Amino acid sequence: MKVQVLQENLSEALSFCSRFAGSRIQLPVLANILLKTNKNKLLVASTNLEISVSISIGAKVTKEGEITVPARTITDVVSNLGAGQINIEVDKELVKVTTNDFESSISGMNSADFPVIPHELGLNSLQLPSKDFTKALSNVLFAVSNDETRPVLTGVLTIFKSNEITLVATDGFRLSQKKLQLKGDKEEKRVILPKNALSELSRLSGAEDSIAFSFKKNENQVLLGVGNSTLATRVIEGEFPDFERIIPKETKIKVFVDKEELLRAVKLASVFARDAGNVVKVFIREDSIELSAESQTSGSQKTKVEAKVETDILKKGTDFVIAFNYRFLEEFLNTVGGEEVQLELSDPNAPALFLDPKDTNFLHIIMPVRLQA
Repeated sequence: MKVQVLQENLSEALSFCSRFAGSRIQLPVLANILLKTNKNKLLVASTNLEISVSISIGAKVTKEGEITVPARTITDVVSNLGAGQINIEVDKELVKVTTNDFESSISGMNSADFPVIPHELGLNSLQLPSKDFTKALSNVLFAVSNDETRPVLTGVLTIFKSNEITLVATDGFRLSQKKLQLKGDKEEKRVILPKNALSELSRLSGAEDSIAFSFKKNENQVLLGVGNSTLATRVIEGEFPDFERIIPKETKIKVFVDKEELLRAVKLASVFARDAGNVVKVFIREDSIELSAESQTSGSQKTKVEAKVETDILKKGTDFVIAFNYRFLEEFLNTVGGEEVQLELSDPNAPALFLDPKDTNFLHIIMPVRLQA
């Protein structure tokens, strides 16, 4: 193999691909990055067997070939070179990297044992608007579970219908749902995509206008194409919980409150809630809400926030009291795009609905903390 590429293009590709190269004693080649010529392109690829990525960059190819090279070594070398042309030449399993004022020889490894990495999506891929889709992901990814004992909750349920995509994530204590309107397949598809892959997709999408989506059912794999890059991820198998059953159909109290004021109150309460199981009490009154937290070691606090309250169950002088994990409140508020948030409540022990009045396609549910009588 003998190619010439731009340092800035190769460095960017290596930097991203190195995120998926890891050390597996059983398969040492996975610690390497694959370099492979493809006509007038150089394919840079890596995998951890869960997620794989391939990035195609323009190159002047003098001699075809392929080799794998240690991810950390090649990435560190190329990233520290100056901008301009880099020459890469492979002699057996030795990779020579040279510029006008630099030369290096890196020990590579035959690519025969490297897993096959897909880099073409095919003709029937679905086109998703990049900006809207990555924004939608930010509305749900924070609610994904980290509990590996329940694999289906470590991903995002993605439902494709003829005119919309629905993204759903839950960790058993909260649930986020975001809908996107689009023209797509008439056949409904339901796949659970790993959180890690979707987080990487957000990094990869950059300034691209669209993301290509292709579901390879036989391989139980989804391919996501962004510009000159292809991200492949396995689909999580299993039955996602019946999330629609959890969404409250009727509520008795509606509260409209300024997002920034509520976020400030949550952060103040968190100072003391951290020492008390993260619990924050929320008192709903006629024209305001009050957040309080109490710690046996640090002290206590109360913060009053003006609010518009719509209900007919609150009598004068009485409060509706409900408690939440402050982290769940804070993470929801950090994803809301509007200036106001809407809370809908029924019972201190029933799921609470959190909405963005400016975005009817987004809803969030938080399970309250049961208070001692």
